Amino acid sequence: MRSLFLGMLFGAVMGGGLIGASLLESSSANAQDPHAEVYGKLTILSEVLAYIDSDYVTEIDKADVIEAGINGMLTSLDPHSGYLNAENYQEIQIDTSGQYGGLGIEIIPEKGFIKVVAPIDDTPASRAGLKSGDLLTRINGTLIAGMNMQDSVKKMRGEPGTDITITIVREGVEPFDVTLTREVIRPKYVHSRLEEGNIGYIRISGFNERTTLLLEEALAELTSEAKGRPTGLVLDLRNNPGGLLDQAVSVSGMFLSGGEVVSIFGRHPSNNQRYSAEAGEVFKDVPMIVLINRGSASASEIVAGALQDRARAMVLGMTSFGKGSVQNVFPLGGDKGAVRLTTARYYTPSGRSIQGTGIDPDIEVAQERVTEEELARYQRYTEADLPNALKNEEGSMRRGPHLPEDQPPEAYDGEDYQLDRALQILREPGKFAQHATQTG
Repeated sequence: MRSLFLGMLFGAVMGGGLIGASLLESSSANAQDPHAEVYGKLTILSEVLAYIDSDYVTEIDKADVIEAGINGMLTSLDPHSGYLNAENYQEIQIDTSGQYGGLGIEIIPEKGFIKVVAPIDDTPASRAGLKSGDLLTRINGTLIAGMNMQDSVKKMRGEPGTDITITIVREGVEPFDVTLTREVIRPKYVHSRLEEGNIGYIRISGFNERTTLLLEEALAELTSEAKGRPTGLVLDLRNNPGGLLDQAVSVSGMFLSGGEVVSIFGRHPSNNQRYSAEAGEVFKDVPMIVLINRGSASASEIVAGALQDRARAMVLGMTSFGKGSVQNVFPLGGDKGAVRLTTARYYTPSGRSIQGTGIDPDIEVAQERVTEEELARYQRYTEADLPNALKNEEGSMRRGPHLPEDQPPEAYDGEDYQLDRALQILREPGKFAQHATQTG
């Protein structure tokens, strides 16, 4: 059984790629017989393994080396393909449907270390103040440079109630340690509340198998609190790293009256498919704003792109991450694990690919104030910056670093400027209509 994923929960370090690179290296030898060339490369692989086994400075576990070679082969294709051994395959199933003992943090590999995509709401990671873009360099004092992704995840997970110390490298500050206590992580990816002015606020922080169900419950609660329909609606997808494709489609469908949500096209016609919303839009014609930022990726970009293209909502914030690909998980049977392989690209209803470019907001608003000096040393972190990332097949380029059009004034003392701006627009129907005219 295959699973379609659109998140960034797992990847593999680009090390261990010596063996993988040897398998993919081009050669003019045996040009007339491509099968002979492949067999020749496999012979090289066995010879390299023999040298490592007999002459490497320390004794090795051949199974681990071969597994690293498989990972190197897959991650040389793109940053979202990889090998999941039996244990890691079980973990990814837990991530999308169950619970685990851990920190509540979404991560990807970055230059031999681990980079934070986003902390999950109301978890040890979020309460400790971890941020998107933080680099994890040590776990309990052990340097994790070169450690594969799965081993890093394994070290961070553990029995609830146990402590773990991680070392954080964050731009602009000295490296520092954070000690967290593991908890049972039950990702509740949907939270809601009624804001002043009878405006509904819904935050979705990920897409697992229960996201649509939780969204339905949140919408019912808002209906009760608002005593009917709210006057406006904010859908917060900031720092949402993605998840399951079917959940992105069904969440989008909650706010659309039928019509296309997303299409996917791959190498084979069997990979091609168009996904449409079912009838039954909630809060029809209620003014709606979607919040995004650089941590909004994949499934969350599908939702934002669908609502933007279908003119159902305005998008406010900063350009999203830019992951426009779909992964299939292929179980290998028994205890051999699975392959997570990029099989298709996805396109918004208007037919645009956001691979490497992201979703541009209709109203650009920064969360924090940025000066010209800070912009000059601003470190980008997007899909386009990842090793071996797929190119945008349309040739589109992401907008370069620039001063945001709207950023907090120097005297701003609030907690969430982007949300404040969204609420301000929704509380003034004339202002919302003006923005809608300008963007639509």
